[in-house]
Amino acid sequence: MQRLDPQRTAVVVVDIQERLAAVMPAEQRARVERAARILIEGARVLGAPVIATEQYPKGLGPTLPSISDSLKAADAPCFEKLAFSACDASGFADRLAATGVTAAVVLGMETHVCVYQTVRDLVARGLEVYVPVDGVASRQEDHREVGLGLCEKAGAIRTTAETVVFDWLAQASGDAFKQVSKLVR
Repeated sequence: MQRLDPQRTAVVVVDIQERLAAVMPAEQRARVERAARILIEGARVLGAPVIATEQYPKGLGPTLPSISDSLKAADAPCFEKLAFSACDASGFADRLAATGVTAAVVLGMETHVCVYQTVRDLVARGLEVYVPVDGVASRQEDHREVGLGLCEKAGAIRTTAETVVFDWLAQASGDAFKQVSKLVR
């Protein structure tokens, strides 16, 4: 396993939407929102591409406002989808391929459905995939744990949002370090 390079790593934000988030356990939802903020803002500071999806937004609503604001600041495209895997959303795979990344950090909802299927498809496409355990949620904890296990079996590496951004940084110096340090407080 090599150090993550922000220019070669995409952050993939899967379906962190209002109506879906509302039915997540409060503690999981708070962790996911924190992890999303750290990863999206860290990606913006360090130059990693960010791509987002929304599952059937007419039914599940838009992306949470706090995350939507971060996505806009990171100039991240958002792809609507009906398929569970982000890779099957129209335009998603082409946009991801255009970034030239070799790795992806996948976070979002729900762990055992859309996150898992996206992870499996990204691994099958040859990407090294990381799943921050603090960045995924399911309505039930056992479903979240099963989803994480399936992601790992598919070839993903469990991590945390902080682990990713500090791996991107590599050292505790400079303006980028100061900006990222503020995110994790």
